[in-house]
Amino acid sequence: MSAQQYYQGGNNGDGGYDQQRGYNNYPQQGQQYGQQQGYSQQYPQQQQQYPQQQQQYPQQQQQYQPPQGPPQPQQQQYQPPSGQPQAQGQYGMKPSQPYAAPQPGGYGESGAPPAYVDTAPFSQADEKTGQRLNPRKRLNDPIFLVLFIAAVAGFAVLSGIAIKSFIDVGGLGGGFGNGSQGGTGSSVTLDYHTVYLLLCVCALGLVLAGLYLALVRAFTRIIIEVTLALTVILNIGICIYYFIIKYWSGAIIFLVIALLSVFFYWSMRKRIPLAKLLLQVTIDITKHHPSVYLVVFLGLIVQSALSVWYTFTCIAIYVKWTPGSETCTGTSCSSGKVAGLIFYSTFAYLWTSQVIGNVILCTLAGGIFGGWYYYGPRVPTGGLPKRATLSAFIRASTLSLGSIAFGSLIVTLLELIRLILQAIQQYEAGEGDMIGSIIACCAACCVGCIEGLIAWFNKYAYIEISLYGKSYIPAAKDTWRLLKDRGIDALVNDSLVGTALMWGAYINGFLCAVLGYLYLRFTNPAYNSDGQYSAPVILFSFLIGISEGQVINSAIDAGVSTIFVGLGEDPMVLAERSPALFEMIRQTYPRVVEGVPRR
Repeated sequence: MSAQQYYQGGNNGDGGYDQQRGYNNYPQQGQQYGQQQGYSQQYPQQQQQYPQQQQQYPQQQQQYQPPQGPPQPQQQQYQPPSGQPQAQGQYGMKPSQPYAAPQPGGYGESGAPPAYVDTAPFSQADEKTGQRLNPRKRLNDPIFLVLFIAAVAGFAVLSGIAIKSFIDVGGLGGGFGNGSQGGTGSSVTLDYHTVYLLLCVCALGLVLAGLYLALVRAFTRIIIEVTLALTVILNIGICIYYFIIKYWSGAIIFLVIALLSVFFYWSMRKRIPLAKLLLQVTIDITKHHPSVYLVVFLGLIVQSALSVWYTFTCIAIYVKWTPGSETCTGTSCSSGKVAGLIFYSTFAYLWTSQVIGNVILCTLAGGIFGGWYYYGPRVPTGGLPKRATLSAFIRASTLSLGSIAFGSLIVTLLELIRLILQAIQQYEAGEGDMIGSIIACCAACCVGCIEGLIAWFNKYAYIEISLYGKSYIPAAKDTWRLLKDRGIDALVNDSLVGTALMWGAYINGFLCAVLGYLYLRFTNPAYNSDGQYSAPVILFSFLIGISEGQVINSAIDAGVSTIFVGLGEDPMVLAERSPALFEMIRQTYPRVVEGVPRR
């Protein structure tokens, strides 16, 4: 039996994912799992062979009470019920018996919220943060919230002053429309052909991204293995290219990356089954809750608008305060002032961009994905809370905004340092100082690695914030404990999933760029008679395609990480609510039954 058939809840697959997860009525559900009618109807022989099995269920539930001291040794010895299939290293297995006794009145699969004890290893008993997905209404990290609001307000005031002066002088020859017809721009402009092209590229990008996700769902293991091998080959190819062109600093860096990718290739292949299962589950969740894609696309629109705003602000600052420009009056203009204002604008832009992206992450983690893990799918009698996405967004953009700004500020400062080192590298290379250029390049690479690790760490901290309403410091401490125990598993899982999704975005961008080229080739618009606009149009097509792919991928990545956090903190929640799915995860990842050690 295939993985999809097993996940769909039976040998015949009649119910499918919808019925297994409770999206439709499932009249035979109680007969299949024995949760409503009792185990005596479905497992008469099993009860005779194991007369003490039902008596062990209360002990198993007590075993997962919030520990009062060091982790109990029983967690290390936890085994599935006797007679169940052992881990086979593959998904061809028979449905298993639940790990926990049936709850009176049902739980996730029968429509009601799950009944479980507090098994969070870090968490609710001693942090005063409220219940899961319903944290107390308190403002977290208000100092950083005030600093963030002040930074955004300062950027808005500076932008308004600079852009007003820029508009007053007509944009120094820029503008919109044909100047001969009353506009402020030049007569050379892109026509309706380009509008049609970009609309077609956007539509194609969405279709290709959806098709790629369907392929990933159907051929998950093959795609993960192929993309992992392609990544290794790409790193080796870039290293060889840099050696050929004698770009020594880049060649040395990619030599190290290529060696590491080759070294870790075989060990990462062993962890593909868990990544495969979590990726399939997340794609299935998004299929029934497409609002997650709406959230990330709205975030993309806001990010794009912010980038345009920042670009025009930097141009206007340069025009207004550069000595000798038309808008420069008095003695207030200087190159140092221009550099300082652009630096501040860049800082505010990067910080705001980080906050927007992390608000989207918290909205997804604290909304659909967190609600699905803890309460199950939405059904008329319970399950996933109504308006979970809206509630999570309001929480992330108000009460938790200070915590998000705190973590985003750390990454922003590291990103600024990296940009400064890259500028030093380019300056030293221009001056012919190869030693200085190599040192600056290595320093920028090290800072970039630290920045990437902090950003990866913060992703799990933001999930803690969104699920439990914690401040940043408690969330970071709990994330540190989680990653100390499961850090390698999380890193490898994210790498495998991210690699598969990244190649999909690249393929999406490439095919959109091909469409842009073919459109220009066969329509031959008047503005491109000499081919002068071919490169920018193709580049824009590529960027649109890759952006749409990355936006959709970000939703999948958020779901995979949220489920991983839930399995680390509260594994028995899923064991009670969906025992068949939990058994599949246990078969591929036996450590899931241990739980993460508490303080």
